[in-house]
Amino acid sequence: MKILVTGGAGFIGSAVVRHIINNTQDRVINVDKLTYAGNLESLVSVDKNERYVFEQVDICDRAELDRVFAQHQPDAVMHLAAESHVDRSITGPSDFIQTNIIGTYTLLEATRAYWNELSAEAKKAFRFHHISTDEVYGDLPHPDEVALDTELPLFTETTSYAPSSPYSASKASSDHLVRAWLRTYGLPTIVTNCSNNYGPYHFPEKLIPLVILNALEGKLLPIYGKGEQIRDWLYVEDHARALYKVVTEGKIGDTYNIGGHNEKQNLEVVKTICSILDALVPKDTPYADQIIYVSDRPGHDRRYAIDAVKISNELNWQPEETFETGLRKTVEWYLTNQEWCQHVQDGSYQRERLGI
Repeated sequence: MKILVTGGAGFIGSAVVRHIINNTQDRVINVDKLTYAGNLESLVSVDKNERYVFEQVDICDRAELDRVFAQHQPDAVMHLAAESHVDRSITGPSDFIQTNIIGTYTLLEATRAYWNELSAEAKKAFRFHHISTDEVYGDLPHPDEVALDTELPLFTETTSYAPSSPYSASKASSDHLVRAWLRTYGLPTIVTNCSNNYGPYHFPEKLIPLVILNALEGKLLPIYGKGEQIRDWLYVEDHARALYKVVTEGKIGDTYNIGGHNEKQNLEVVKTICSILDALVPKDTPYADQIIYVSDRPGHDRRYAIDAVKISNELNWQPEETFETGLRKTVEWYLTNQEWCQHVQDGSYQRERLGI
């Protein structure tokens, strides 16, 4: 197969590209605008491979998308290009509307035009895989809101949408567009919604890399509210394996939720990172002493949790990493890749708080 991956220089996208090149015989066309969060250094291990090609293209640019489709003739699209930081969406929602909604629309139309010209056999085999987030579902009841003997609900593939932030609202919109292009035009689409990813090559505006780097530099480790927000954590390389299974084996028109089976409070995540650093890079005082509590983010969802039974039963996928093994691998990666961390942080972002 030739797979066109949008956002392939980003955190999850680069993991997908590396997985495909290193573990299959498929070809990859990486389409990425290279915004602040896109970095080709995340792909140095595969960028000389003859099955990989990079195109610096904005998914809002229809003419360039048409050229890419005509030139490379892909068999599938994996759409990961997106603005994805909730705090950043609160500060400036415009980029999120433009990329996540207008960009997805433009990509769908370019794909549809290309797909309509394929042979009957190629049209039947083609796939448009849209990668989304569990944040489109809003939030779930928190343990402190229900009786002790009450089973806590999980997000399923049929959970109603109730997005809380400009980011999640823009992703919800893109999900609806993708499903509408299947229903109206017959474009063969599949949607996946994932839980919080973590792992190597993560831009340091997100919780885990932010805490690791701040801790190593002796800076404060800010926790929103009381740190009681719960997320289901998914190691990015496990997610990449799941996404490849979906694009190659998933059923057209279906949705697959992808989670790590690791519900953790944010405070527990931060304290676990501190404990790992205490063991790997000990100093005079515990890293946890750097924790402070700050005002919560507006509209902050309290709990996300994924029911990943469907993808397990139908596509035989399960995460290989536990939270403990994945987090230790992540901390160790950041310790040995400080040069990458310095290169991805430009003068416009110095790990300051956004979204106030």
